[in-house]
Order: sequence, then C-alpha cells, then structure tokens
Amino acid sequence: MDWKTIWMPMTLIVGSFLVLFYLPLESERFTNAIIESLSLAKWYAQEHVLLCLVPAFFIAGAIACFVSQAAVMRYLGPNAKKVIAYGVSSVSGTILAVCSCTVLPLFAGIWKRGAGLGPAIAFLYSGPAINILAVVLTARILGLELGIARAVGAIIFAVVIGFLMHLTFLKEEKQKAEAALHFPTAEVERPLWQNVIYFATMVGLLISATWGKPSEPVGFWNAVYEVKWWLTGAFAVVFGIELNIWFRVRAVKVVVAGIVVAALAFAFPYEPLIAFSAGIIAVTVLITTTRGETQEWFLSTWGFTKQITPLLFGGVLAAGLLLGQPGAEGLVPSTWVSGLVGGNSLGANFFAAIVGAFMYFATLTEVPILQGLIGSGMGKGPALALLLAGPALSLPNMLVIRSVMGTKKTAVFVTLVVVMSTICGMVFGHYFR
Repeated sequence: MDWKTIWMPMTLIVGSFLVLFYLPLESERFTNAIIESLSLAKWYAQEHVLLCLVPAFFIAGAIACFVSQAAVMRYLGPNAKKVIAYGVSSVSGTILAVCSCTVLPLFAGIWKRGAGLGPAIAFLYSGPAINILAVVLTARILGLELGIARAVGAIIFAVVIGFLMHLTFLKEEKQKAEAALHFPTAEVERPLWQNVIYFATMVGLLISATWGKPSEPVGFWNAVYEVKWWLTGAFAVVFGIELNIWFRVRAVKVVVAGIVVAALAFAFPYEPLIAFSAGIIAVTVLITTTRGETQEWFLSTWGFTKQITPLLFGGVLAAGLLLGQPGAEGLVPSTWVSGLVGGNSLGANFFAAIVGAFMYFATLTEVPILQGLIGSGMGKGPALALLLAGPALSLPNMLVIRSVMGTKKTAVFVTLVVVMSTICGMVFGHYFR
C-alpha cells in the first residue's frame, strides 16, 4: 500500500469531517466571527476589487507583455546598479496609493519579467507602506513624530529588507544574473516613451479611481477627491486614444465604448461603480476582439487574475474570521489586542507587529484603527511597529506572495518585516514615550 499518495487526501477528508462535526454553531462569538468574515469579504469585493485589483491586473498583464525582459533586467535585475534599482523601488509607494493586496499583481508582473529579488521585494514593501496620503494623515491625526517615523522607517525598511533578501538568496540571484547574460535582445514593438505614457495613463487611472476621502473637507487632498471621477474620466479618454493609435483597436469601437460609459456615468452620477464596471467590460471586449498583442495582454491579465484572486478572497475570509473588521470582533477578542500592546516592552512591540502583519488594512484604515488603540492605552512604540508591518503585509498578501516566489522566501520576508518593525518600535518608544 502506497501511503505516500493516500495520507494527504485522507488527512483533508478526516480533518474536514472533524471541523464540521465539532462546528461550534451554538457559540455567539463564533457565529459573529462568521458574519464578520463574510462582511469583510463583501466590503472588500465592493470597495477594492473593481477599483483597485482589476486595474492592477491589467497593468500587471501589460508589464508581462509589453515591457521587455531585457529592460527589466537592466534597471531592476540582479546586475542592475543598486542605487537605481533600490532607489526606484523604495519610493514607488509615493506614487502608488495601493494596499497590500493591490500591489501583488504589479509585484508578480515585474518578478516574472526578471527583476532581482531585492528590488522586487523593495517594491512589494514600499508600494503600500509609503502612501503619501497615509503618511500625511498619520502625522495630522497621530502626531508629527509618528508620521515622520513612519515615512522614514518605511523607506529604510524597503531598502534594507530588499538587500537582506538579496543576500539571503545570493546563490539564486547569481544564477539568475548569469542566465540573464544569455537572453536574446528583445524586439521592441514601440519606443520607450510610448510605453512610459501608456503605463502612466493606467497608473493615473488607478490612483484617481481609488483616491480616498480625507478626514477633513479642506485642502489639496480634498480638492483632488472632489474631482476624482472627472480625473478618472480624463485618463480613460487618453487611454482610449492610446488603444486606437498604438494598439490598433478600431476607432469606431473605442468611440462606441466611450459613449456607453459616459452615458452611464451621467445617468447614475451617485453610483460611479456602474460606469467603472462598464468601462472594465468595454476594455475587455476591445482588447479581446482585436487581433495581435492585445489578445496576449488579456491572456496575461487573466493568468494573474486566476492565480491571485482565489488566494486573496480566502485570506480576507480568514482574516475577518480571526480579527474581524475595524470596530467589530472576530474569534480573537479586541480586548486581548489592546491589553497586550500597552507600554514599550519587547512583547508589546512584537505582538503589535504580528497582529499588523496578519490583519488586513485597506488604504488609510490603519490610522483610525490606531487612533482607537492609542486611546485605549497602546504605546507609541507598538503603534509604529503596527504601522510598519500592517500596511505592507496581511494574511491574504502572504498567501499570494507564497504562490509567486515560494514558501521559503515568503517566510524570510515576513520574518524580516516583523523583526525590524519590533526593533524600530522599541527604539521609537524609548525616545518618544
């Protein structure tokens, strides 16, 4: 009898049976945790999938199709100049206002095109961690010193963690660099300046569509928020022109799609997701009905979608079950969390970093959550530890990273983030009590 092929499915079947057999449906906390888990998944689907993830999938697919492997290797590969590679990667978050999940398709795109492990990890960490709006909001609500510490710490973390990952897996990186020397010169479909404008348009569309509402209805951030959908529409018009001129999508199809989306936007001005969803469908139809590279773009986008989406939703459900949503509880009581992060001990900082690493934070939500925890007695050191670990990591995020670069690299990355966040929190808490 070959137990090697039997034990895994048998374990899954027996384990599933035992879970169902002992399911504590009579427990109010368990049933509330189930509801919170589903509520978090619903909120994530409504607020993040269409506006954040889907555009990110299209951008990642475009990176995989239209950015040559030689170009990625030149600027972000193992043999690239470290100052340029880490410099670009570590400040990417000031441009991309994304959460720990939205950055994943973009990370997967540059990783699969041959980016070095260090720069790719620096990009993965900095994307959600150095959101300029979140840093400003942190400084205004939680204090200037905490805002400055978050910004400086996140940039340093991105470089240091990326470089340590490079050193840890140096043998693999050397093999990757040697293999890159034998890559043939890629044929470029269009000049670099066109690709730059094209990607800038898509990133601009992503940023404008996901621009969050500031806490106070004044100032520059609020002014941008007031016109966010007009900005999104402007980027969409430019994007349509690019599809016609550079990707040979027929002008009549682009115009018809634009008219339909615009009509829905004016017909439902208070339901922008209707027009945005129509725009996603229109882009899908346009690129799949045009022969050539646009069909390859769609297939690449679909590949990232199939790989990442199931893991993300599974992680969101698990995170909601364990920790609940902001203002609600999961299986882990919130009193445990608030009671364990007081003071500036090693345990308090480590626990804050661990909770931050596993809990899912949408863009900007970490600030009001921390405001409540600080009001309940959380120390400034643990607050910074959570700020440095939380936005960059989450349980859904870890599951997807593992599927992209493997268990070992994911474990080292998570460990580095948690350990460095703990140390940084202790140092900060010592000087700013």
